[in-house]
Amino acid sequence: DLATALNDRGQVRYLRVEFAAAVQDFTAAIECQPGFEVPYYNRGLVRYRLGDFDEAMKDFRKVLELNPQFEDAALSLKQASLDKEEKQKRGY
Repeated sequence: DLATALNDRGQVRYLRVEFAAAVQDFTAAIECQPGFEVPYYNRGLVRYRLGDFDEAMKDFRKVLELNPQFEDAALSLKQASLDKEEKQKRGY
């Protein structure tokens, strides 16, 4: 379906380090199918990699709301929270 295709294209763009385009694809996949947790997770990964920890954590929380058994999302949420704290301690 369209949401899966957009998510897959976002994955390719992520691997090509085309982060803005990847986020657009993941967001479009979410708009097509709001209950599909995978694009939230993937968008969270891109946002995490860009250092946008707050937005990444929002995406990881949404994944867990949709699928509480999504272990990678729980681990990513924890890591993003730790990295945000470390960033704040260092003052940047």
